[in-house]
Amino acid sequence: MRITTRGRYALRAILAMARLGNDGTPVSINSLSGLEDISPVFLEQIFFKLRKAGIVSSVRGPGGGFCLARPLGSLTIKDILDAAGENLACTFCKKNAPDCPRKSYCLSHPILVEVSNLVNNYLGTITLESILENQHISAEPQAAVRA
Repeated sequence: MRITTRGRYALRAILAMARLGNDGTPVSINSLSGLEDISPVFLEQIFFKLRKAGIVSSVRGPGGGFCLARPLGSLTIKDILDAAGENLACTFCKKNAPDCPRKSYCLSHPILVEVSNLVNNYLGTITLESILENQHISAEPQAAVRA
């Protein structure tokens, strides 16, 4: 299991957005880029995926940007990582692949599948709301960054 830069950046950007635009105010890619030190071009690619998955919605025009499409309490870490295209599996083999030479005697596969399930289930319980509450993060991101 590996979380790529895209997944980490998606999570960082969404958490920053949750702090900045928690009141429904659109947040620009440039604001998030500057705050999180992430390339705006890369963030645009990430936010395209997040919008397609229904994590964020976009607002056009002056003062536009992105808003969370769902309440903080219903968005989980798993939702964000899945939307970013992360594969949170410990094994990439196919349990029932007919051409797997180890199929009849592989003892590790069920263990790795169980670990993957545990991780996915756990990440599915952590909401953005709980992260912000548990970390006592300031509503003003600049204060949190400077500290």
